[in-house]
Amino acid sequence: MNAPVPDSLFLPPEKKAWFLHDRFGMFIHWGLYSLAARHEWVKSREEISNVDYQKYFDHFDPDLYDAREWARRAKAAGMKYVVLTAKHHEGFCLWDSKVTDYKATNTPGGRDLVAEYVAAFRAEGLKIGFYYSLIDWHHPDFKADIFHPERNRDPDAFNKGRDVTRYAAYMRDQVRELLTGYGKIDVIWFDFSYPDRPYNGLAGKGREDWQSEELLRLVRELQPDIIVNNRLDLINATGELPDVTTPEQYVPQSWPVIHGEKATWEGCHTFSGSWGYYRDEESWKSPEQLVQILVDAVALGGNLLMNVGPTARGTFDHRAIAALDVYGEWLRLHGRAIYGAGASDYVAPKDCRLTQRGNRLYVHVFNWPFAHLHIPGLGGKVAYAQLLHDASEVRWIDPHAPVDSNVGVRIAADTLTLELPVKKPNVTVPVIELFLKD
Repeated sequence: MNAPVPDSLFLPPEKKAWFLHDRFGMFIHWGLYSLAARHEWVKSREEISNVDYQKYFDHFDPDLYDAREWARRAKAAGMKYVVLTAKHHEGFCLWDSKVTDYKATNTPGGRDLVAEYVAAFRAEGLKIGFYYSLIDWHHPDFKADIFHPERNRDPDAFNKGRDVTRYAAYMRDQVRELLTGYGKIDVIWFDFSYPDRPYNGLAGKGREDWQSEELLRLVRELQPDIIVNNRLDLINATGELPDVTTPEQYVPQSWPVIHGEKATWEGCHTFSGSWGYYRDEESWKSPEQLVQILVDAVALGGNLLMNVGPTARGTFDHRAIAALDVYGEWLRLHGRAIYGAGASDYVAPKDCRLTQRGNRLYVHVFNWPFAHLHIPGLGGKVAYAQLLHDASEVRWIDPHAPVDSNVGVRIAADTLTLELPVKKPNVTVPVIELFLKD
């Protein structure tokens, strides 16, 4: 029996408690574009027709795909939930959809890849999410627009007879399959709307094209507690805060605000410059950048969804594995500064970020200083301090004593001045754990 649809289409805060606690998830972009291995938008960027793109469908055979290995790697990296591209913009479906032939079960691979993914990640205790593209460059009713591969090849003739209402019904049929065929689903990640992006007389697409309110009501009917992102073009239409807002490849300077309120938010990022597998792409982030992106998010009350783009054979390549290992090692030692933690009201010192969990304040030091770290506002408020990775004590200077008797310099009474080792600890980003007085 389907659950009643609530008056509000968005979740109350208590329904998102697990999400705010877990903080860190894995995004997985996988599809036919993995064979092209030159960006997940290759079909649009190179304006490839359906006929010419067919070769990727005909040769898609992920014979090395082992969802259990993916799940183990995600868990070892410290990720707590995962979002897989069930369908990306190319329109190819990773599951055995009953409303299209353009699906993984009809390729040489012949497998329901989503079913294997759900079973494996659920077995490792990770929460399950689906990405579902609102764009579909393969569907016969999806009209050419600014992003469509046919935008520059007589798009008016291409669009003739196409009916976006039939496409919207198709999307609802597919979302129903995803949300009824695989048990409890924790996140659905729609992507994306662009109503204000016309191109050479071609209209952009938004909530009216997707029939977004009807789609979201269906989602709520099928999975009442599921977290839905903000890309259905409904924010201004409803005046409510979405379940989660999703800045992409961008680290906010402050906590994102919607309708005058701090929003639940999740940054989504890539290890390199592409979401899908890109064989020759070289702008891979350093270990410091990877950890700092996570810390930056949590220090502003947000989450991080970090992407892996598997190869067409179904493996994580060596660069992705190395990046996952960076997270796993750092979070093994510093996880309590992330999970269940969030923004602090205290002001971070220069080149640092703060996260807080109860009476424990965590100072993430991005640029290791010489000898001392001054933290205004914490003088007299700390009972104990230690480096988190090895629980070694960190002492501080009495604010009433002169720092340098030769010049008579004293510390302000409200400042905590920590005495640090001269050499930076051998961890990617050192963290100092401060136990605040009751």
